[in-house]
Amino acid sequence: MSSETVIQDLAHARAMSPHYYSGAATLETERHAVFARSWQLVAHRDQLAEAGDHVVGQIAGVPVLLVRGQDGVLRGFPNICRHRGGPLALCNGKGLKNLCCKYHGWTYNLDGQLRAATEMQDAQDFNVADIHLPPLAVHEWQGLVFVALDAGAPPFDEVYGGIVERIAPIDLGAMRSFRQINYEMDCNWKIYVENYVEGYHLPHVHPGLSKALDYRNYRTELFTWYSLQTSPLRDSGVGYGSGEAFYYFIYPNVMLNIVPGRLQTNVILPLGPDRCRVVFDYYYTQDEHTQSRISGDQSFSDEVQAEDAGICEAVQKGLASGFYSPGRLNPKRESGVWHFQNLMRAAYAHAASGAA
Repeated sequence: MSSETVIQDLAHARAMSPHYYSGAATLETERHAVFARSWQLVAHRDQLAEAGDHVVGQIAGVPVLLVRGQDGVLRGFPNICRHRGGPLALCNGKGLKNLCCKYHGWTYNLDGQLRAATEMQDAQDFNVADIHLPPLAVHEWQGLVFVALDAGAPPFDEVYGGIVERIAPIDLGAMRSFRQINYEMDCNWKIYVENYVEGYHLPHVHPGLSKALDYRNYRTELFTWYSLQTSPLRDSGVGYGSGEAFYYFIYPNVMLNIVPGRLQTNVILPLGPDRCRVVFDYYYTQDEHTQSRISGDQSFSDEVQAEDAGICEAVQKGLASGFYSPGRLNPKRESGVWHFQNLMRAAYAHAASGAA
């Protein structure tokens, strides 16, 4: 095992080596050892309410398809025909009766069983009953729908356990989807994650957000698969109101930004070694306060994201400069960074060991 992948204690911790933030080889390792072996947020149940409703996505380079069956069961498959790899769906949609390959027309039932293969009557020992799309693990939680490619992913309840109880009486499952916004930036995906999981930078990067949060009482708690940052809210005119803010980071790339009456989900997707996309979905409780919550929320979020993008892109340049060596972490303010980096170190060590 490389010394760089050894788990460090917080009081002596240093940041990870800059070589983990560049290069196609590192990203390829992460696709298999991190993204394929974790629960990835792909959809919301409102997109998959009725039979034939379907959502397409991609996880670790694998096209995936979620579809609600005629029996009401939600299933996931690779969006790949068993014939020659054509796509079964090209976009999200409603009311499919079957899955038909867009390349050669092979047709599957919504449960993944092949029902017809065009002009295959001359193929000997060929039986449509023998061909089925390989199922993927799917889990619905609080209205959010997750997929895991690899059987090595930890049990879902171990990953997300305890969140619902902690945020009560906030009910995420009762919130309705409002909009989706994508932000792209020129930095490695882990730089954005590490920026998210610490509040150390708040007074220096986010003047507006700092007015809504109480930095003196800003706390980070660590769990097996996620970290939680909490802060009392101050009514600063940005629509957060009073109460408490919960910022959950769930390894490796899902974020839940929760304040009373509103949920933002963030999914961080690598677009290359030094570029990523942040997918923001907004959900709101439907009550007399909904419009006041929505008002100003988007512009304020744009402001915060512009600030984060600017600093993350600057950090990417610093790490790539050849003049950076890993610095010490702040035990009080950067325990979330330490937690995430140790999970990444464990994933790299697992990949290096060649374990299945």
